[in-house]
Amino acid sequence: MHSGDSACVIPSISLTGAVLTEIRRAARDLASALHVIGLMNIQFAVKDGVLYVIEVNPRASRTAPFVSKAIGAALPKLAAKVMAGALRRSQGAPESEIITLKKLGFTEEIIPSHYSVKEAVFPFVKFPGIDIVLGPEMKSTGEVMGIDPDFGLAFAKSQMATGGSLPTRGNLFLSVQERHKSQIGAIAADYHALGFTLFATDGTAREIEKTGTPVQLLYKLADGRRPHVLDKIKNGEIQFIINTPSESESRTDEVKIRSAAVAGKIPIMTTLSGARTAVHAIRSLQTQSVEVRALQEYHPQA
Repeated sequence: MHSGDSACVIPSISLTGAVLTEIRRAARDLASALHVIGLMNIQFAVKDGVLYVIEVNPRASRTAPFVSKAIGAALPKLAAKVMAGALRRSQGAPESEIITLKKLGFTEEIIPSHYSVKEAVFPFVKFPGIDIVLGPEMKSTGEVMGIDPDFGLAFAKSQMATGGSLPTRGNLFLSVQERHKSQIGAIAADYHALGFTLFATDGTAREIEKTGTPVQLLYKLADGRRPHVLDKIKNGEIQFIINTPSESESRTDEVKIRSAAVAGKIPIMTTLSGARTAVHAIRSLQTQSVEVRALQEYHPQA
């Protein structure tokens, strides 16, 4: 997936303290080795607790405005000032005239007490029939963010901003690829506990039933039998969909399901991480009220 299509949260909710320490160390070492003054964009990946560097660019990225709003510090502005200071130093200006991060009072990492979630905005509704599964080509056309002291509400707000508000009740359809089936039972149980009625295709339904969670069977489109999920979608009987793309012959059916979800403005999660995060958001929506606050209220001193 292209990094520009990703969602992210500040501060991190999933990385361990050890991994975060390694990320900080690697970022400092890279900046020092590359002699970067100003902003630097690093893409890290973490697999089985091991940190990898995908790429490093000595420039700002589209994430800079999001991070600035999340922590209450105008990072591009600060970077421009220190870059100008470096230029003045190269021109022989006295140290008293050189702007540095220390002089600007920005030498410590800011970890906010609230959560900020960035979400990508996609134009899929304008292209009926297109598959919404993401790949190496960037497909997003914008970004939004949600902020709240509660992570679940911050994520819920980000979904509202994209126009895809999460439901707090109703019918949930689940169909996941083979290698995700061992994990879907626990996720389905969480949604059942939230009050959702579950529907699934045969393979996914069998895995859900192993957890003792009730689920109603729907036929696959390729079976030529009914009822199937498109019938439910057309009748307005599905409020939420979890569908992870497969690598098998059922791909055509999946595209129809995902396209129908977009056309019907039904929220859909195509990753297990998204499905798990939505559980937190829906739980928060069920138990708390959504409050609107200006950005300045989160950063009164900024």
